[in-house]
Amino acid sequence: MVPAFLALTVALVVQDQAPLRAASHDNAPRQTALTEGDWLEVRGSRQGYVEVYDHRRERPGYVRPAAVRTYVLDASATPKLGALVEFLKDAPGQESLGIGYTALYLRVAPLPAVGPEVFDALGTMADRLARRASARVARAGDATIAAQLETAESYGVHFVHFEAGGHTEVCYDGEAFRSVLAMGGDGPMRVRAALGTTDPRCVDPAAGVAAALALTKTQAGILEDVDPVKLGPDVPADQRARLSLRRSVVNAELAYYAARSGDPELARSAAETAKRALLRADRASLADEDRLGYDEAALHVAAVRWAGEPLPAAPEGAAHVLDVELAAGDPGQTCIRVKRRGEKAAAFEHCTYAVVWPASVRIAPHDGAVAMVTQPLVGWSELLLLHASPAGWVADTLTPATIDPELGYVELAGFTPDGAHLLAVREARASGPLGSPNTLAPWVQRTFQLLAVQDLHVEKQAATLVSFPAFKRWQTADWQRGTLALR
Repeated sequence: MVPAFLALTVALVVQDQAPLRAASHDNAPRQTALTEGDWLEVRGSRQGYVEVYDHRRERPGYVRPAAVRTYVLDASATPKLGALVEFLKDAPGQESLGIGYTALYLRVAPLPAVGPEVFDALGTMADRLARRASARVARAGDATIAAQLETAESYGVHFVHFEAGGHTEVCYDGEAFRSVLAMGGDGPMRVRAALGTTDPRCVDPAAGVAAALALTKTQAGILEDVDPVKLGPDVPADQRARLSLRRSVVNAELAYYAARSGDPELARSAAETAKRALLRADRASLADEDRLGYDEAALHVAAVRWAGEPLPAAPEGAAHVLDVELAAGDPGQTCIRVKRRGEKAAAFEHCTYAVVWPASVRIAPHDGAVAMVTQPLVGWSELLLLHASPAGWVADTLTPATIDPELGYVELAGFTPDGAHLLAVREARASGPLGSPNTLAPWVQRTFQLLAVQDLHVEKQAATLVSFPAFKRWQTADWQRGTLALR
């Protein structure tokens, strides 16, 4: 044990915006505003103030005793600090204070006493702080989030900041969670660690396809090791379901990036894994706050499910006279060529930078149109319709919703027998009553539609198929078998 006269005495700040004054009286200039979790070296006391030195800001000063808690950093403080870490782990809004206590605990605790529990607490608090900093709608107490992030980073906790979808994302780098997985924590700890290191929102869209593919591969590997089926009875059913949903989302993203990188076999395997994981998630066991997460996972999987579907069977006899060919165009482009069978020259060619899913290609009766699913962004697929018009063949696109691309898919459910209309299901996540961002909690809207092939005019739509007999009459068997819209 370190002798008492050699042990460092520190003061941990427990009040946000506590003033560090230049002298020991209330009228002295305020040198800075301290943040919960800041640590100060105690050098004495004077006139009802604690005399301290702030090593992070490299300045001495004075604070009121009520704004701090003092501790002698030796092994005798281990039980008290450990209890405070355990308490603050589940105290929203006090993450920087909890991280400060964790740092003090790691300094004084004997090495055999440092187990996965303390890293589980550290990762939980850091991840929660990052989520608070990334929230799209301000809440009470958010004015100090930037200062709390700085305090956490002063202890070596690292966060990643990047721009995505018009706002800044803040993500914890997951170092403490990786320690939990390496040290072999119990089931609930491993679940929290797996969820904390595989957050899909922490894939920087500006990082490029190669970097995103490498990251999603790593995330998929972590989730493969923490398999819900292999977890013990100490993991509640709702956490197993959350883990399955996360596995479905990460593998759906992996399928997209693999296809974008030219690896169809990995895309197929990842899409199949994503769909199995979604179907394995017990929806009935989810907490209320996770119900939206189930629908969002379904949107991710639906956008890439075509990567795991077999190619459509060749039409028998002379059912169609059109051939559809996919070929490489300019770097990053895929070109769709429509031509009559037996002819060498294409009647029409359309090139796109989106991923084109070959298994989704469908030809309308009487060869008046060709439809297929394309995916320009992760979690967002569209229906590309090539069809004949009086001026020749043209290309039209049907999007999941008339909002900025965020999360959604479109699927072709079939054509009418005359080929003049198509059946489509559109499903997307929206916010607010009219899709306005940052207004109300997000929700998922699903619509079944009958549209005219010539101009994609919606002639009939419904939220369910109960009152849509035409849709049920003309929907195809392969769509009904593979779609997630009927979940």
